[in-house]
Amino acid sequence: MKTYLSVVIPAYNEEGNLKKGALNEVYEYLNGQKYLWEVIVVNDGSSDSTAILANKFSKNHKNFRVLNEPHRGKAGTVVAGMQAAKGEIVLFSDMDQATPINEIAHLLPKFKEGYDIVIGSRSGRKGANLVRKMMAYGFIFLRAVILRLPFKDTQCGFKAFKREVIQPIFAKLEVFRERQEKGSAVTAGFDLEVLYIARKLGYKIKEVGVSWEEKGERGTFGVNPIKDSWEGLRDLLRVRFNALTGKYRR
Repeated sequence: MKTYLSVVIPAYNEEGNLKKGALNEVYEYLNGQKYLWEVIVVNDGSSDSTAILANKFSKNHKNFRVLNEPHRGKAGTVVAGMQAAKGEIVLFSDMDQATPINEIAHLLPKFKEGYDIVIGSRSGRKGANLVRKMMAYGFIFLRAVILRLPFKDTQCGFKAFKREVIQPIFAKLEVFRERQEKGSAVTAGFDLEVLYIARKLGYKIKEVGVSWEEKGERGTFGVNPIKDSWEGLRDLLRVRFNALTGKYRR
């Protein structure tokens, strides 16, 4: 029997969320499903006890495995996990479960409708502060103007792909390779570039509303309003420049 769903969870210094039982939530939901599934926790060279806790959990729970990677930032961690996945559908999701794993039930039916990629769109952003909401609205405007991406939310950490589209898209990534992030950085350009390339390749993408709630324990893939806004704009421009210079046609 083939694995139907792979869930990739990037983890950098996620000791707090692991101790709070984030993976228990994932296991309890998936264990109740009729399809075959796997969870890949990708440790991004954490400096705390993330690796120890994740490995301990995987030994005691079926269908969980840990991938230990050198520290490269969230984008590199997600790529490693996606490429290692065996499922027909591959989802990447945040450790803190700001969007709970049960929201996958809203995404999976869209693949049967013929979509290649289904992305979560955060509705309401419960718990998000004013600065974070303003950043989101500004980013929507800029990406529509610069990249003509027609989505309300490109940055939600809850995206699912048919396995066969992953390699064609990821093979063309440029911004991700240019920026091997260190520390707690979240690369805005990764999500933007993935979706931009996917559209250029003609893949069908569906945006679906999902619940989302700001969590008190965000691990170290956190948000720095000024730094992240500047880097988000820079990545937008990099993707546009790469497109204009033909890099995505190679």
